[in-house]
Amino acid sequence: MYFHNLDPVLIKLGFLEIRYYGLVYLFGFLLTLFVLKKYRKELDIENEKAYDLLFYLFIGLISGARIFHFIFSEPYVLINDPLEFFRIWNGGMSFFGSLVGIILTGYIFCKRNNVDFFKLGDILVFPATIALILGRIANLINAELVGTITDVSWCVIFPTYSQCRHPYQIYAAFSHFILLLVLFGIKKIKEHRKLKDGIVFISFIIFYSLFRIITDFFREDPRLFGFTIWQYISLVSLVIGIYLYRKLKN
Repeated sequence: MYFHNLDPVLIKLGFLEIRYYGLVYLFGFLLTLFVLKKYRKELDIENEKAYDLLFYLFIGLISGARIFHFIFSEPYVLINDPLEFFRIWNGGMSFFGSLVGIILTGYIFCKRNNVDFFKLGDILVFPATIALILGRIANLINAELVGTITDVSWCVIFPTYSQCRHPYQIYAAFSHFILLLVLFGIKKIKEHRKLKDGIVFISFIIFYSLFRIITDFFREDPRLFGFTIWQYISLVSLVIGIYLYRKLKN
């Protein structure tokens, strides 16, 4: 049994707070920019276009994550106070929303700038997965997305939550680490067998969805017929991923 006593604020200067969660987003975008610049010749984009693409992705990530969060988690909050949509510091970011937002804005950028969307996707899943790992660790520090009640020896007592709980954030971070290893393996196979662009990106969708279905059994969330809303969405995402994989193979 462990007691959660981590401070989510790294540095506080007057009214200014630097939080670990915010640093993860900053690191994620900086890592994405680094990767874009590294592969810009392969993607055939100019240096300044990399910054444009990063802006597109930022808009897609934030807007998509917030929209999905309020639709599927807190619809009445947005109805009662629409301005809450812009209060990102209060939390409430959905991964599937950010994924949809990034896909849409990334696709728009690719169409406008004649960039191969699937080639871009194969490259960006790696910084995205690393950011996901760090994001779940930040969730642990924030004492959010807690697990279900349990009596296992490694359970954690979180502030404002009753009883000892699974450290779901650690389970999720570990699953993302496994996902990262899987993607590196598929990337190697792609290069060796000269597979089509998009195989790594589609594999990301398939395996993330599969791992999410498994790990969310340990997450404290409202359930319908034994499953959370995010598990149902993961199942839809898994089916879409398998469909895209079959289309790519044909």
